[in-house]
Amino acid sequence: MELVTPAFGLVFWMSISFLTVLILLKKFAWKPILQMIKEREESIESALSSAEKAKQEMASLKSSNEKILSDARMERDTMLKEAREIRENLIQEAKGKASAEADKIVSAARETIQNEKMAAITELKNQVATLSIEIAEKVLRQHLSNDEKQKAYVKQLLDEVKLN
Repeated sequence: MELVTPAFGLVFWMSISFLTVLILLKKFAWKPILQMIKEREESIESALSSAEKAKQEMASLKSSNEKILSDARMERDTMLKEAREIRENLIQEAKGKASAEADKIVSAARETIQNEKMAAITELKNQVATLSIEIAEKVLRQHLSNDEKQKAYVKQLLDEVKLN
């Protein structure tokens, strides 16, 4: 059991050397070590607060960016809707103008055709009348070449008039 229990002299000198080391450490090393630990702690706290600030700023920027994107999308949708409406209005307006112009052209063409038809009918009537007069004149000249034929023809015409 002597091996496990230390001798008094060993404990005494161990205590003195421990106290000496403790006093030296307290005098020369303890303050700089605590100062370094304190600086390190402040540095870590500063880094953590900076990180928290950066995180908050990132969240703020993210929400701001999302809002800007949302606004931009809404504006884009509005612009596209307006563009579609303008396009549809232009198409409808162009169709309306084209239809009105086509109606004018068709109406003018019908009027022109009617006028030309009437002119052609009038000209045809005039030619028929002229031809009829010429034919009647030739027939009458041939039939009425002498007095007896003239008298017979006049009598025949009078008989026809009375019958009608």
